[in-house]
Amino acid sequence: MVSDGNNTESSEGEPSDTMRKRAGENRLKLWLLLEANRWFVSAVPLVLVFASLIVLGVLDPVPLRAAMKSADPVETLFQALLTATITGVTLVVSINSLVLSQELGPLGDQRQRMSGAMEFRRDVEEDLDVTAAPPEPSAFLRALVVAVSDRAETLGEALSTGDDGEGDAEFRSRLEEYVDELRENASEVSDELEGGQFGTFDVLFAALDFNYSWKIYQARRLRNEYEDELPEAVDEAFDELVNVLTYFGPAREHFKTLYFQWELINLSRAMLYAAVPSLLVSTAAILYLDNPGTITGTTFGVDNMVWTVTAATAVAVFPFTILLSFILRIATAAKRTLSIGPFILRSETRNENLD
Repeated sequence: MVSDGNNTESSEGEPSDTMRKRAGENRLKLWLLLEANRWFVSAVPLVLVFASLIVLGVLDPVPLRAAMKSADPVETLFQALLTATITGVTLVVSINSLVLSQELGPLGDQRQRMSGAMEFRRDVEEDLDVTAAPPEPSAFLRALVVAVSDRAETLGEALSTGDDGEGDAEFRSRLEEYVDELRENASEVSDELEGGQFGTFDVLFAALDFNYSWKIYQARRLRNEYEDELPEAVDEAFDELVNVLTYFGPAREHFKTLYFQWELINLSRAMLYAAVPSLLVSTAAILYLDNPGTITGTTFGVDNMVWTVTAATAVAVFPFTILLSFILRIATAAKRTLSIGPFILRSETRNENLD
């Protein structure tokens, strides 16, 4: 049975086409992990940290100002944050260097990479029967998705009348269901990819909505089950469909790798931008907040020293919330695209019918 789009799986345990449905997770959680703006996601922990420290400062039976007279909690805190900021920035710069090192190499390696890319494009152009495959990632993936839809339609049309036996009728029903589901999913993903700009997560997210690995499995299973009964035209149509589907996997993985490199570079820049105010605030707190008399008065019934230390702490941890927001998206996308080809890694997207 074809998935109705509202369940994680169909009634037969088949995984849904879209990644949202396959994830089986809360929509808000998935939105925060993948779709939300990274600066917004990095601001959420800051707000929680700020609010929590203010509440704790109000509830603390020993006020911060009194603690500062007998010890140095502020200096200890910001010394640790200062060290952590420098260490974190150094780590991110190292990661950035590692990413860039993959782009560096002798002429022979660069030529080999170029040859591999051109060979793949020539194969796609030959099978899609186009003069030149689109150069933009979103347009390239969209061309493959449209080609899959066309091959699926050809497969449906290639099914000859044959005999009207029970087995033939069952095959027709399953094939028509497969073709309809494939074309519907291809149409949705094609619309999502149209006009997509590389560098945004929209292109990769749309590509994740095309469950190509499951479609390869379904096509091969249908073909192998009825191999002795298939007309030659249907057999050839299956070959052409699976062939185009196998192009989508490497293409998506290639663009995913490029996107991860793009994001890691953006992360490095964001961390460097946030590190400057973090270092400045941490240094200022160490130098000027050691005396409880530096800041006096209250605001909304809360000691201004608590407001100041809490705000400074939020600024100091900003680089780490940025790191958290970017890594969450990269790790989530990587986890959901670990395998290439018709393999199912998550137990919730399979059932006994697959054994």
